[in-house]
Amino acid sequence: MRSAKLFQYQLPMDSGVILRSQRLVTREGWVIELTEDGLTGYGEIAPLPEFSEETAEQAGEQAQALLAKWQAGEPIDLSLAYPSVACGLSMAMLELADELPVQGNYQVAPLCSGDPDDLVVELSKMPGDKIAKIKVGMYEAVRDGMVANMFIEAIPDIRLRLDANRKWTPVKAQQFAKYVQPQNRAGIAFLEEPCQTPAESLAFAQDTGINIAWDETVRDEGFEVKAEPGVVAIVIKPMLVGSIERCITLVKQAHNAGLVAVISSSMESSLGLNQLARFAAWQTPEVIPGLDTMQLFQAQLETPWPGCELPVTSLSDLEVVWQR
Repeated sequence: MRSAKLFQYQLPMDSGVILRSQRLVTREGWVIELTEDGLTGYGEIAPLPEFSEETAEQAGEQAQALLAKWQAGEPIDLSLAYPSVACGLSMAMLELADELPVQGNYQVAPLCSGDPDDLVVELSKMPGDKIAKIKVGMYEAVRDGMVANMFIEAIPDIRLRLDANRKWTPVKAQQFAKYVQPQNRAGIAFLEEPCQTPAESLAFAQDTGINIAWDETVRDEGFEVKAEPGVVAIVIKPMLVGSIERCITLVKQAHNAGLVAVISSSMESSLGLNQLARFAAWQTPEVIPGLDTMQLFQAQLETPWPGCELPVTSLSDLEVVWQR
């Protein structure tokens, strides 16, 4: 006997969270609960404003229709669903089938969202690989280059992951590179999507010797994982990519092409973030995932993130908007 529920949540965010052009005050989304033969699986559906193609309202409507099909035992084609819905439903089905390992990779690449000096101190104390992520492209490219150069000089064994979100013109990207000393450029593990087109980003990598990674490009129609000069990694954000099966396929293709696959968050709640940590430990065990986003929230949901002391909202506190 199958049953399903759909919960709706709203979690307050830190006042400083800015997406491409708007401040994110509240994170909105849905949680799926699937039950069958005494087993339960959960999945989160949380379109990210300005990044997802669908709105939270559209995702919620589609989720209800697909949950009705699942509950009735009808086949579901997740390739036709919105990415966030395909991600949440496939994750819930994976957990229901007891195929998502319990062990998670909770070692995160710290995200620099405040004073760079604070991150230098934090990284200096970090055991093992010193990997950090910095969003670039929000300020002047020259400033970004100086900050990256400062980190590498302060911590010689650092491996920086930088993310420009396609914000730079080729000229701006070159201004950034100019302020990262040639001898320090190897300290950049990769720069995600420096330019507005993949062709411009590839040219930047070849001109500067700074390795790049695909992020938005992974979600472009017709994208193929392949070895290209200067490309060392792909960043997989399941909430924006789609089903877990699709994500696993991308991981395998990346490994076959000699590229690193990094599992990364799209500001999911602690419930979804914990599942991504488990998924990362399972599919990319040697790679630190990009999951340092709990610091952007003011509350957690159902499953606390290890070491996080924010208050936790339980599913029983949420409104059940659909059940059958």
